[in-house]
Amino acid sequence: MSATLVRGDDLDCDPIFASFTAFHQRFAGIFSRPEPRSQAGKYLRALMGPVERRNGWQIAEAVGDTRPGPTQRLLHEAVWSADEAGNRLRDYVIEHFGNPEGIGVLDETGFLKKGTESVGVGRQYTGTAGKVENCQLGVFLSYACPTGHVLLEREIYLPKAWADDEERREKAKVPRQVRFQSKPSLARTMLARAWDAGVPMRWVTGDEVYGHDPTLRDFVATNDRLFVLAVRCNTRVWTTRPTLEPVPRKRKGRAGPGAMRVVGGTPPALSVDAVMTRGGSTAWHRLVTQFGEKGPIEHDWAAVRVVECRSRLPGPDRWLLVRRSVSNPLELAYYLSNAPLDTPLLQLARVASSRYTIEQCFGEAKGDVGMDHYEVRQWPSWYRHITLCMMALAWLTVVRGSVDQALLAAFRGVATPKPEPSLLPAPRVPATELEADGELAPHTPPPEAAPRVPGSPGTASATVRDDSEPAGSERGLPSVPAVEREKKRRIPARAPRA
Repeated sequence: MSATLVRGDDLDCDPIFASFTAFHQRFAGIFSRPEPRSQAGKYLRALMGPVERRNGWQIAEAVGDTRPGPTQRLLHEAVWSADEAGNRLRDYVIEHFGNPEGIGVLDETGFLKKGTESVGVGRQYTGTAGKVENCQLGVFLSYACPTGHVLLEREIYLPKAWADDEERREKAKVPRQVRFQSKPSLARTMLARAWDAGVPMRWVTGDEVYGHDPTLRDFVATNDRLFVLAVRCNTRVWTTRPTLEPVPRKRKGRAGPGAMRVVGGTPPALSVDAVMTRGGSTAWHRLVTQFGEKGPIEHDWAAVRVVECRSRLPGPDRWLLVRRSVSNPLELAYYLSNAPLDTPLLQLARVASSRYTIEQCFGEAKGDVGMDHYEVRQWPSWYRHITLCMMALAWLTVVRGSVDQALLAAFRGVATPKPEPSLLPAPRVPATELEADGELAPHTPPPEAAPRVPGSPGTASATVRDDSEPAGSERGLPSVPAVEREKKRRIPARAPRA
């Protein structure tokens, strides 16, 4: 069941409600009428609230509407531009997260669907399920910097079967100018849009889907940005630049004037996998580039200079960055980068590892604001819902770092977040216990208690706790273990039976 959201004036959360109102006001100009503008605010709050499924009926129940009509009109019929909302969201991201060393992260995520009517739906591979499923795919650009990470741009992937089917296009209201674009092509579109809007972004990273496309790599380089993009293990490179010679012209040959080829006898280009397996002198460095729930995450990293192989000819000089698993040395990942020669290895490794931030964005967007809960089929409606979800996620990301979390939870209508397990105080045994005669005696730990490793979770050196009273007890009352011991002391021992 969905819970009705509490109104802002019913909560002691004026700063949070004022922040949300100011955020919503930034987008007021994109709506032609006050009704959809007001409904958009309700929709944003419902996306952040305890709604089980963010569909028309449950959102209507959460925001106090008697029917889903206003929500459905917001997504399908109301006059407002999702693209203009995206422009204003971009300005908001620049204002709160803009950093000259910002990193743009490219990736796609799947939205599992049934049927054949939803725009772009089809049987295709999605990492969401880890296999080929009937789904829609959205290609996203996120923005990562030391102060946070948010989703910045979005495009729906339209498979060729959809792009060439006029009947399905018309039914799903796909714009006429939209044609098939590969995922790397959609990535170039989003990057260009972000750069034209002034998003400060020095680096771009992404997985093999994007790094394997030389056109995308060249696009980033020609726009004076740096990339660290994953490539496949069979990507071919030279370790030294080969010498070229003109191709001899023949009367019936296909080689045009100025055609070049690699001089005969030159060692062929190798796969990046072969370069690393044959390079016995490669220097590996164990680096920590990110922190997970269980602590720092380590990998072995190495970098060598190589020359790209493009259509059997040498291309630009690049860094070949390699990541090796500590637990399984045979598990390798490869990246190409156009970073300068003096770039530290740690910086290359950190940029490559920042790809996990967009995965966190997907998890938060689907878990916190219901990005995958939509029940829309048409092109405009998909962009409206996804853009509103990105707006809600961006505002949550900003306020989470500056307001009381209990008040934010009350504003959202969700449970107060619990501390991380690693931050919970360790169970504490009282330093003293009550003797029968009222005197205090020092507590002796039970002999069967297992010794603790100093500095490990659950010990005094690893946690911060309040020593003024026993953990887990009510103020002024003895703890449960003390009460049980007191009971045992007061029960007289029974005499053995005859």
